[in-house]
Amino acid sequence: MATPTKPLSFIGTVPARLPKGAHAALFGAPHGTPYRGIDNRPHAKSADSFRAALKEDALWLDHWDFDLGGPLLPDTKFKAVDLGNLPTRSPDGPGNRKKIETITKSILAAGAVPLMFGGDDSVPIPFISAFAGGPPITVLQIDAHIDWREERYRERLGYSSTMRRASEQSHVWRIVQAGAHGLGSARRGEFEDAQKWGAHIIPSKTIHSHGIASVLNLIEPDSHVLISLDLDVLDAAVMPAVAYPSPGGLSYLQVVELIMGVAAKARIAGFTMVEFVPKKDINGVSAYTAGRIAALTLGMIARQTKIS
Repeated sequence: MATPTKPLSFIGTVPARLPKGAHAALFGAPHGTPYRGIDNRPHAKSADSFRAALKEDALWLDHWDFDLGGPLLPDTKFKAVDLGNLPTRSPDGPGNRKKIETITKSILAAGAVPLMFGGDDSVPIPFISAFAGGPPITVLQIDAHIDWREERYRERLGYSSTMRRASEQSHVWRIVQAGAHGLGSARRGEFEDAQKWGAHIIPSKTIHSHGIASVLNLIEPDSHVLISLDLDVLDAAVMPAVAYPSPGGLSYLQVVELIMGVAAKARIAGFTMVEFVPKKDINGVSAYTAGRIAALTLGMIARQTKIS
């Protein structure tokens, strides 16, 4: 008889069914809200790709991480759990949204910080919705696109409308959008709508010219920040394994330093990472790069957590 294998968990986390007693809880959301005629399945195995990419690093958690200036998780009492992947289904937008919002609410109710691996960029919509009833949040979207479409293919909850839907939620009091570049989901009207609402849009070229301070200056001290990272914000040379890679994007260090800068100034209330396409990752470097960003974010959350 074969020996049962333990589920592979993301670096620094332990497999669990419930977030009870955890300081941070991670889960995968393979599918979000589909568009008619557009396949949302290429992203489905993203979470498992990140877990596998950092499997070997998980053996070295007590080693010095030079990006963080110490071990990834500096306090052995910090508990991070991996709840596995939600049983989403490609065509079931309403069901997928309900599953995502429900598990996110359960993590928040347990007093933990939720981290979600998508999936396409529609999965943050129910994730953000789950924060209703808590402290007001700033959404920091790090993305090549601003996602302010009212609808696309008659669907209002797809990945082109993520920030428009966030703007309609009363607990979202500020939206900061960093890294837009090239041609994207926005036409003139969507861009103007975002500006009228008060969204702060900092294109990639501004960050290249003026540094990450151009973004961090818009983050209020001690605020609660939900970071929504779409991996297509990274330059195509750094992250080719996305649906629409494009030149002119941010570097790995710019993204990491931006997240660290937020953590130094405010509280990371939640984190999502989306739009990875495993079949485009020829040598595994893209999954490792994305996984490192998420791992460092987990490390920053650990440093912010007060453990009695």
